[in-house]
Amino acid sequence: MANILILGAGRVGSSVAEQLVHERYNVTLVDENPANLKPLQDKLDLRTVVGHATSPVTLEAAGVRDADLLLAVTPSDELNLVACKIAQQLYNVPTRLARIRNQDLLTHDALLGDAGFGVDHVITPAQIVTDYLAALVRTPEALQVLDFAGGRAQLVVVRVDENAAMAGKRLGQLDELLPDIDRRIVGIYRRNRYIYPDGDTPLEVGDEVFALAARKHIRAVIGALHGEKRRVRRITIAGGGNVGYRLAAELAGEAQIKLIETNRARAAWLAEALPGVLVLAGEATDEALLETEQIERADLYLALTSDDEDNIMSGLLAKQMGAKKVIAIINRSRYVGLLQGSRIDVAISPAQATIGSLLAFVRQGDIVAAHSLRRGTAEALEIVAHGSRSTSRIVGRSVAELRLPAGIYFAAVVRGDEVLILHHDTVIAADDHVIVFIDNKRRIREVEQMFAVKLGFF
Repeated sequence: MANILILGAGRVGSSVAEQLVHERYNVTLVDENPANLKPLQDKLDLRTVVGHATSPVTLEAAGVRDADLLLAVTPSDELNLVACKIAQQLYNVPTRLARIRNQDLLTHDALLGDAGFGVDHVITPAQIVTDYLAALVRTPEALQVLDFAGGRAQLVVVRVDENAAMAGKRLGQLDELLPDIDRRIVGIYRRNRYIYPDGDTPLEVGDEVFALAARKHIRAVIGALHGEKRRVRRITIAGGGNVGYRLAAELAGEAQIKLIETNRARAAWLAEALPGVLVLAGEATDEALLETEQIERADLYLALTSDDEDNIMSGLLAKQMGAKKVIAIINRSRYVGLLQGSRIDVAISPAQATIGSLLAFVRQGDIVAAHSLRRGTAEALEIVAHGSRSTSRIVGRSVAELRLPAGIYFAAVVRGDEVLILHHDTVIAADDHVIVFIDNKRRIREVEQMFAVKLGFF
């Protein structure tokens, strides 16, 4: 069982710790503030150590000598870098990840490698969340959009609309609508309950459907499940922090964007930094401001401030005043399930969006990508199959031979540049990137064991 040392008990650190404890990893969490550690210690089976992230005394007390993975996610870039260097040079920790906010540091690879601060992988939560949001803006019909194999394959989560061609039909009838498009429905959630998809499964309005296909086919699949294609021409963003700024900068050439920022000095800076964006100094919860700026014409309203209450209230207000779709960042993960699908169309936990970037390093095996789904209850993995029929449980066998347990779904393989949707007679080859959907994270270990290679391979 892997020993994981997490430095920093903020939102990211505590969320990752909770996730890993539920998966029965040995987790130790370090923070300078005892108040950050006590609630986690009371509810989770983990070790906590009060101390400084760059103190060798603290690190040794936290078991750094036995750590398989160090995750440095304190609020300070400098602390995270130094902690990784200490873990590398003094304790030879095998894998070291650091949270870095300052983009300038990321432009100099020599600073981060073994000869520098000894960072194996950098996590930039603001950029991860920005990329997540940008994918949703560009695919407005979806609740979630996940890339695999460098974007060659995509998994989308779509809520069945009453105008959708597939509403009220059996899943098998999708073949009639999309006769020349190979795709795989890997899961259906109805009123928060997982339904195994087969040809006789009827689709109801409101079902959340998890569909995987080659990127070039994903629009057609969405069209069959959701209905008419939406276009996003007018976007209003509340919050000009790191995420709001990055998202506005990325989308400025694709839509008309208004950005609302409370802090006047920050608003002035944003106006100068984003010449193609209309920046407004004011409160996103100001009904008069939203009315003046014709919020009813907005195709999309994004509440991206650092305050959950402001995001919830401004999102509800914008929807009531006529905004067509509302996306809100909610830092308290437990609120996300309560709000999603109400007047707030999509609620996003930044910590959950970030966790996927970390899970690939925790999982056993050659995992290229790991995506957390359904607020952490399910997961999608991209795993490289190694070995041969004699050394692997996977390679050289058809999907039918694998006899996969319920809840584990092999959806596709990416072989070179080709995306192959898996059928019962498809044989998995060495070096295939296999995309696996797991409806319950308790089954993750089973998947890892399936891809384990016998010693003879080496």
